[in-house]
This record gives sequence, C-alpha cells and structure tokens, in this order.
Amino acid sequence: MTQSAIGVTRVPLSERAGVIRSLQILVMLGFVGTWEILSQVGVLDKFYYSRPTLIVPTIAEWITQPGTTLFRDIGVTLLETVLGFAIGTLAGVATGYAFARNHLLGAAFDPLFSMFNAIPRLVLAPVFILAFGIGLASKVALGVTLVYFIVFFATFTAVRDVDPAFIDNVRILGARRRDVTFQVLLPAALSAIVASLRTSAGFAFAGAVVAEYIGSNEGVGRRIAVAEAFFDSTGVFSGIVLIAMLALALDGLLQLVESRFSRWKPRRER
Repeated sequence: MTQSAIGVTRVPLSERAGVIRSLQILVMLGFVGTWEILSQVGVLDKFYYSRPTLIVPTIAEWITQPGTTLFRDIGVTLLETVLGFAIGTLAGVATGYAFARNHLLGAAFDPLFSMFNAIPRLVLAPVFILAFGIGLASKVALGVTLVYFIVFFATFTAVRDVDPAFIDNVRILGARRRDVTFQVLLPAALSAIVASLRTSAGFAFAGAVVAEYIGSNEGVGRRIAVAEAFFDSTGVFSGIVLIAMLALALDGLLQLVESRFSRWKPRRER
C-alpha cells in the first residue's frame, strides 16, 4: 500500500523545523569556524579581527567582573531600541494610512517624503545629538527616523493596493467609515505592515547603537566606542556579538507575530 493510499503526505525538507534549525546551526558554526581558522593561519590579522575563541571569555568577563554595568548598558540600548521602534511604527502606520486614504494629501507630500527617504538617516545622528544631547532622546529620535519611513511606505502601499470595488461593496452593505478602516483596510494591510517590522527592528537597533557610539555615557554602543579607543578589537567584536544576539531575539519575537497574522495566506506550491 502506497503512502498516498493511506493518506500520509511526505513533508518537504524545506518545511521540516528540525532540518531547518540544524542547517542554521551548521551555517553559524561554519562561519565562526572559518573566522577562527583564518585568524589562526594569519589570513586575518588578529590585531584587527580578533578571534571567536576570545569573544566568549570577554563577554563572560564583562558579566562577572565586580561592579559590572553590562546589564545596565544592555537595558539602556534595549530601551532606546524599543522606544524608537514603537514610536516610529505608530507614526508610520498612522501617517501611511492617512496619506493612502487622502490622495490629495499624499500627492502634496510625495516630493518631501521622497527627499527625506533618500537621505541616509544615520548621518543625522550628530544632528540629533547636538539638538537633544547625549541622553535618551537623541537615540530614540534617530531610531524613530529609521523605522518611520519603512513602516510608512509599507502601510501606504498596502492600503492603496486594497481593491476599491471591495470597499464599495462593504459600504453598500452599510459599513461606516470607521468600519471600513478597522474591519477592511487595516486588516488587509496588516500582513505587509507586520512583515516590514522585522526590517525596521534591525534599523532601530542600528540607530540606538550608532548614536551611542557617537556620543553617550552608557549603552552597548559606548562599550564598542571605548574598546575601539583602546585598539581592543576583541572588545569591539564582543559588543557586536551582543548586539547581534539581542537583534536575533527581537527578530524571533517578530517572526512569531508575523506567523500569527499570516496564517490565512495560502501555502506556495513547490
């Protein structure tokens, strides 16, 4: 009796969680192992690129040293990231929706938004530090500008792409403007908005760390800046690894959120 006869379907390798997780681990181990080998044989200069086997002990030393401020630095960076991410997301969704629904408003601001979107926002870090100082506000402001445009254009495009005939049919059935907004347009755009959050979360981290690197009294970015000032490449890469671990944790959380709002999507044929 064949598998199809008894109703058993073979799951493709690309959809097996265990296989995917194993491949991800192998890729990471391969990357770290290659880095270590190239450093040991002299292809990569240890002074500039350090070695992976030195990074874990350095992070452990940061954690265990008396009076450590590592967890405070991580907390500060996470706070800056979350605030920039949340404010940028809310502002991007609100204005993206408003501009998509009001064609005149969208057309009027299109050149201005296109101009600001073309500017590399990281170069604004010194401007925000001069305007708001080296405290929390400058880091959050930079994070907001990095997140805002990603979410804005995702929301704007998704709402504009909703079929007008569908909206007209809902109105014929008696839906009010509020019903159209919260029961038709936003749910239709939600998948695209949530997908854009994974990209914008990384930029929120970048904004916080870059602003800390340029001018701050605390945060993981400050640790990297101090290590660089002392030509400590191991300290620099240890800070980078910490940031990568935090970013991966946030990305994993956003993947769960994205999968929650993408269950209705049909599976792609393979």
